[in-house]
Amino acid sequence: MIDKKKYVEKNSMLVKEFDRYILEHPEFADKIPDNALIVMQLEGDEEFNTWARESAQKVAERDTPIVYVTITELKPVRSRIEKLKLELVA
Repeated sequence: MIDKKKYVEKNSMLVKEFDRYILEHPEFADKIPDNALIVMQLEGDEEFNTWARESAQKVAERDTPIVYVTITELKPVRSRIEKLKLELVA
């Protein structure tokens, strides 16, 4: 059974990462047609990919270009905190 909530959360995370990528590589965005529906795909996760493609087909308007963006490598999430202070109140 498809865990829709899990896939929605994964899709949101991938979209955030894609947005960051586009900010760092604006030339990539030039390849995407205006008003395109972006469908995130994750290499090696066929269940998620199928869910994302089927979801996109359901919401795509007629004549809307659909662009599949496949993430082939994703680095582990790291904290951006440089320094941290901990205060224990007893």
